[in-house]
Amino acid sequence: MKTFFALIITLSFFSLSLKGQTYEVGIMAGGVNNIGDVGRTNYIAPSGIGLGGIFKWNISKRYAWRASLLYGEFTADDTKSNLSSRQERAYVVNNNVLEFSAGLEFNFVEYNLHRLGDAFTPYLYTGVTYLRYDYNYIDANFVIDDENQRDGTFAIPMIVGFKYRISQSFILGAEIGARYTFTDNLDFSNPKDPNLESLENNVDFGNIFSNDWYVFSGVTLTYTFKRKPCSDCF
Repeated sequence: MKTFFALIITLSFFSLSLKGQTYEVGIMAGGVNNIGDVGRTNYIAPSGIGLGGIFKWNISKRYAWRASLLYGEFTADDTKSNLSSRQERAYVVNNNVLEFSAGLEFNFVEYNLHRLGDAFTPYLYTGVTYLRYDYNYIDANFVIDDENQRDGTFAIPMIVGFKYRISQSFILGAEIGARYTFTDNLDFSNPKDPNLESLENNVDFGNIFSNDWYVFSGVTLTYTFKRKPCSDCF
């Protein structure tokens, strides 16, 4: 952990020493699916839309600070699972997430946007994500939906992707990103509410020792600006 923070501080000082960085701003669009106690267990199986915006600050040819805002919806449907126990249970849960994420993007190869020509690289991204989501529960096989009941938690994003400059100003990318959340109730399987203890039916089910995940799979399109003059290309 100390090594990680030391790396972040070093990169921060390095970024301030650069005389001209390239920024990117754009959109992201794709699909979202959950991995939890309801529905499919596939890692990539979008069941709802995901839309958002993204900003990057390329501090070197290898690293970029990144921030994004993403809204996603998903449906967890037991009948589409390959587990017979879930198919018989037949729960169907709809939820949505609104997340803000900030962190560091690492390029596998040198990615220089200050030079003419192709620019292509696979990349990894991680950081910190905060999300808001519907916080409901299932009682007597019915989802008890309170439209005003929302909750928030943190998540750790683990994203892999690639990006390619399609013109001098636009960059097209594609990525798959799993978010490990600090909640087990994205699928309404483990609500932590003392008021529910009086219910006759047990509202907790599934693996209570494993938190939920959700995955965004999609594309990004960004516009670059504040480019160095060619005499300063590095």
